[in-house]
Amino acid sequence: MNKKLLILMASVIVLMIMLTGCGDSETGSDGSSVSLQFPTASTTGTIYPLGSAMANLWHEELGYQVSAQASNGGVHNLNLLKDGEADISFATVGIIWEAYHGERSFEGRQYDDVRIIAGLYYNPNQFVVRAEAGIGSIADIKGKRFAPGASGSTPEVESSIILTEYGLNYPDDIQANFVGFTEAIDLMRNNQIDGALIQAGLPTAAVTEMTSTAGGKLIGIDPEIRASLMEKYPWYSDFVIPAGTYDNQDEDVETLAIKMMLIADASVDEEVIYNLVKTMWENVEKLESAHPIVEQFDINQATTDLAGIPLHPGAEKYYKETGVLTE
Repeated sequence: MNKKLLILMASVIVLMIMLTGCGDSETGSDGSSVSLQFPTASTTGTIYPLGSAMANLWHEELGYQVSAQASNGGVHNLNLLKDGEADISFATVGIIWEAYHGERSFEGRQYDDVRIIAGLYYNPNQFVVRAEAGIGSIADIKGKRFAPGASGSTPEVESSIILTEYGLNYPDDIQANFVGFTEAIDLMRNNQIDGALIQAGLPTAAVTEMTSTAGGKLIGIDPEIRASLMEKYPWYSDFVIPAGTYDNQDEDVETLAIKMMLIADASVDEEVIYNLVKTMWENVEKLESAHPIVEQFDINQATTDLAGIPLHPGAEKYYKETGVLTE
């Protein structure tokens, strides 16, 4: 056997070993390749860049093909999961609870196959109004041009809850523009709306744009309204947006927040979810460049405040192995 043939055979063997190793990292427990649909949220919010960074991380570390896409947020994401058009996604725990129990937006469309991968951080409700609109309180939004969020989105659900608690007949008592964050920025810049609700982690690009380029300012939720809502909906938490988070914000702003969750459909392979959650928590520092919100991630809080929604078995396995969950 000549030298050239030996070199060729050796090269083929090395290539086969490399391909075998790559194949193992890209397959689920049934041996199939892993391809996941991952709707996130508006491109000007927190979730879109975070989801894109996670997708890149999982591809680099696991070889998984994860397609992160913009969406209309939590309600839309849950509907996509329920309809089999997505595998993993994000939503706040209140919306997940409604889907799991088939209430409000999910009446007649109960989705009891939703599962938690991780609790990530708290998502505050941020009411932004034009400084010249004469709005000193959320109650003053009555009769004003207001963007509660895209129809069916998480902010739109939050608007309906909070404005109703203030005594407004939602949506009839406002001049509603059912648009997403990006459209709301342009409308405020052009003096076509007086305010908007933005729900996303701090700092939020849309709020930064509104306060720095559209004459916007933040207003808080009154203490008695917060107390009433927390009594009715136990997933709410008091939250303070620190002074100086945005332009023209000289004081702390008190509001309510809801925990943001990374979620999956129950049908997603247990080993795949285990690998996703393990890789995410062991490489958190690689996500920090995507958004400052990652600094708030705490694995010890990943399984708290879940409102009774089950963990995915793959995630549960990882949290038990790491001691986050005890038997």
